[in-house]
Amino acid sequence: MLWPITLTLAAACALINFWLAVRCARIRVGAKLLHGDSGNMLLARRMRAHANFIEYTPIVLILFGLIEMAIGAPLWLWIGAMIYALARIAHGFGMDADKPTVWRAGGALLTWIVMLGLAVAALYVAYGATRAVPAPPAMVRV
Repeated sequence: MLWPITLTLAAACALINFWLAVRCARIRVGAKLLHGDSGNMLLARRMRAHANFIEYTPIVLILFGLIEMAIGAPLWLWIGAMIYALARIAHGFGMDADKPTVWRAGGALLTWIVMLGLAVAALYVAYGATRAVPAPPAMVRV
């Protein structure tokens, strides 16, 4: 089974992950820093943006994949994938600033909205879309 939304988003996330890594590496090479951030605040912020991406992306990709496997590729799922990718790019740019920015806050907020929306959609698909929810085998009386 081909999952075009999940495959497209996974490819986009791989590119975003690479972009976030290169942003860190450029500072690291330029400042000749081998480990950590050595007090370089821009590097610390970029490392945190990269780590934040890695913290959210796996569960979001899993949710996209499972929902797409269950119901196919509706337009709203494509839109959610696009919003997630753009939100993570915005967040990466927003993390460069010394103070809060609309890019960082907007990227974080949209990430949360997409993730929570996917969680609700997954629960709906799992329990609301079926007429009868079968009991787990361990709960069935003999």
